[in-house]
Amino acid sequence: QVQLVESGGGLVRAGGSLRLSCAASGRTFSNYAMGWFRQAPGKEREFVATISQSGSTIYYIDSVKGRFTISRDNAKNTVYLQMNSLKPEDTAVYYCAASLGVGWYTHHETLLVYSYWGQGTQITVSS
Repeated sequence: QVQLVESGGGLVRAGGSLRLSCAASGRTFSNYAMGWFRQAPGKEREFVATISQSGSTIYYIDSVKGRFTISRDNAKNTVYLQMNSLKPEDTAVYYCAASLGVGWYTHHETLLVYSYWGQGTQITVSS
């Protein structure tokens, strides 16, 4: 089992920045690719960003490219999501997730590739 705990959510004005953290425990963190997803009210959970076990491969959804940065610190068992130039449409509950990597390279946007999920943290961007 892997336990994931997100932090860093909150209320921010459009154009502002936030950094989310996701602390992992329970298994060897460096064995897992890590992802961030979000779910807005009334919408399905969607992929935001993901990073490979070593950090050498990263993917983003087009709408956050150039604004969000995913990173990880395997020594601290933590993955981060730096969010800049936030927009009201970024408002959602943000979840981190862990994947053992099976199917990750080709299906990293798919929820089923990720075995473990955090409880989520709310991001609200006001206009």
